[in-house]
Amino acid sequence: MARDYYGTLGVRQDASAEEIKRAYRKLARELHPDVNPDPDAQQRFREVTAVYEVLSDPQKRKLVDMGADPLEGAAGGGGGRDPFAGFGLGDIMDAFFGAAAGGGGGRGPRSRVQPGTDALIRLDLTLDECLTGVSRELTVDTAVLCDVCRGAGTAEGTSPVTCDTCGGRGEIQSVQRSFLGQVVTARPCPVCRGFGEVIPDPCHQCGGEGRVRARRTITAKIPPGVAEGMRVRLAGQGEVGPGGGPAGDLYVEVEEVPHETFEREGADLHCTVRIPMTTAALGANLPLETLEGVEELDIAPGTQPGAELVMSGRGLPRLRSSGRVDGRGDLHVHIEVEVPTRVDARQAELLREFAGLRGEEAQMLATTNGKGGLFSRLRARHR
Repeated sequence: MARDYYGTLGVRQDASAEEIKRAYRKLARELHPDVNPDPDAQQRFREVTAVYEVLSDPQKRKLVDMGADPLEGAAGGGGGRDPFAGFGLGDIMDAFFGAAAGGGGGRGPRSRVQPGTDALIRLDLTLDECLTGVSRELTVDTAVLCDVCRGAGTAEGTSPVTCDTCGGRGEIQSVQRSFLGQVVTARPCPVCRGFGEVIPDPCHQCGGEGRVRARRTITAKIPPGVAEGMRVRLAGQGEVGPGGGPAGDLYVEVEEVPHETFEREGADLHCTVRIPMTTAALGANLPLETLEGVEELDIAPGTQPGAELVMSGRGLPRLRSSGRVDGRGDLHVHIEVEVPTRVDARQAELLREFAGLRGEEAQMLATTNGKGGLFSRLRARHR
């Protein structure tokens, strides 16, 4: 009768590698001899372990999907299968210069305590907050140390026990034949996951992980001069590692809220001010609302449309990569001159008088009617 590989682990044929791994771990915890002394459970444990070893190998799994049974006759010494199936260059190097050369020494069990990963959170800041810096209380969803077992992963009064499958080595060795002879390969033990020990009675709160998910509040101090996309590192405020390992870092990424008046370019600020043509001609001192209050803007007589006035040191702090502030940028004020779209009779009369005083009316007529003007060109074209 054909062996039902997928049914043995209780998964579908199209199950992912992660789903197969989860199913095996669940069964292994239930059937392992350390926690289940029933002889039938031990036999079942050996069966699910053998099936998992096949399905966790992509090449062997392909054979299963094609209707073959990689376990059939496996004890007979190879049966003509590919001598390198199931291990790559890394395994060969380990075999010749690691486990095989040292008489089976291998890499040994890995520590259950692992460093945590970094985390990222995004923070909206206004331009005013980028100017002065700010302290914010941030609530993050992260991994924290289990307060019941304090990272041990075990229930109170218990401790991990040596894994029977690998004998505490954290790895399982196998011998395979190749044209080079017998090759010894080592891989992490699928029962203890390479730790060399198992937890028969895990902590009821963290399930043996030594950490739990929780929401915590962190104070983030954002320095002056930060900009869109910058990341502020909060050391040791990231995720606590498995087994209560040291926490990673938390990075706060700045997202800058657009300002209704000012546009930012590095440490410099830009804004546009519209002034009447009379102010442009005569000059004036105008109040200008900046990020730090009202400043006086000096409009010189004869200021032209498109002029750019620079107010030194009225921009944002220059924040260096070292975290040091090195001076400030400038505020660039771009001038737009407003020309009236409507004038009454009196205003029109005064404008004509003004144009006459400046000789602008005569210049206009010369350009329009004189040599080279529009009318002269039209007359020349139709002669």
